[in-house]
Amino acid sequence: MEKFNKLISSIVPLPLENVDTDQIIPARFLKSTSRDGFGENLFRDWRYTKEGAKNKDFILNKVSSGEILVGGKNFGCGSSREHAAWAINDYGFKVVVSSFFADIFKGNALNNGLLPVQVSDEFLQAIFKANSPLEVDLENQSIKIIETGLQEFFEISAYKKHCLINGLDDIDFLLSNKSEIENFENNRLI
Repeated sequence: MEKFNKLISSIVPLPLENVDTDQIIPARFLKSTSRDGFGENLFRDWRYTKEGAKNKDFILNKVSSGEILVGGKNFGCGSSREHAAWAINDYGFKVVVSSFFADIFKGNALNNGLLPVQVSDEFLQAIFKANSPLEVDLENQSIKIIETGLQEFFEISAYKKHCLINGLDDIDFLLSNKSEIENFENNRLI
């Protein structure tokens, strides 16, 4: 995984509540166990018409850049598909901000190098209102609206924070501690 410490980026605002994993990546595109290629179908049914033409009113078809997706409350609800995190990450987002995440989505995001930043409802509304770039500082667990200077702190498990900062997935973390594990195994009493 890519190391993550601090990100300053414009946002892609998606002020919709209850965005579920089937809206993030529709089930008909879940034909691979590889993480690659899912970004092209991110929000597929909102990005394109039934005839396959781009929906000119959907935000991803209007905004050309931004590594921070800002969603409404209850982002990532629905089924437990890990592909939702894969699609968001493959599209190019490094951070997803919401005032509430479904637990399974949050875990899947963290396991795949995508940082879910949970903020208060008031801070989320301030982000939408400012539509300004954000600074996300994982080391200090803070998020700041660049334009206004308004800042809030977010929670993250110490383990997942360590993994993201060092670019480790769960297997990489275990391998990085291989000598300590072997030492423990060799020195334990039987």
